[in-house]
Amino acid sequence: MAKVGGLTNRGPSMTLTTRPAEAGDASGLAALLNAVIAAGGTTAHQRPFTPDRMLHHYIQPDERVSCTVAERDGELVGFQSLAWPSEDGDRFAQGWAIIATFAKVGLTGRGIGKALFEATKAAADRAGVRTIDATIRADNVGGLRYYSRIGFTDYDRLINVPLSDGTKVDRIRKRYDLP
Repeated sequence: MAKVGGLTNRGPSMTLTTRPAEAGDASGLAALLNAVIAAGGTTAHQRPFTPDRMLHHYIQPDERVSCTVAERDGELVGFQSLAWPSEDGDRFAQGWAIIATFAKVGLTGRGIGKALFEATKAAADRAGVRTIDATIRADNVGGLRYYSRIGFTDYDRLINVPLSDGTKVDRIRKRYDLP
């Protein structure tokens, strides 16, 4: 368990802990992600997650490298998954993995993502990941800023990728190369 103490960034001090996600976190993480989906504009997900879908998509997929949660005083405030590529049509070189990061609505910019990424980098190194891909909606300014701040660099842009409702949104592809 990693501890990040007293981070103050645009709000009150938070003491964060990170740990691997467990099956019992599925309901709490689904609720967290569903609030992000409902807020709109930052995730390509548009369909709410059930606990079962959360378990199979993020916590325990076959492609899992890691899934880490951040807690503040026992409350789930964020999570980050890292998985080997599995979708047809989007080929990555061997050694690449795909990251996804979510923070509780209203708590972005307070060190949650930074704490999660420290745990994710360690898991990536143990698993032999050489490069991490973050593909972010072009209109997700906060997400683009977050990944840039932790060291990701742009390497591609996907034009007019449709969301499940048909809305077309560009996606910015960023990469982080592990040493």
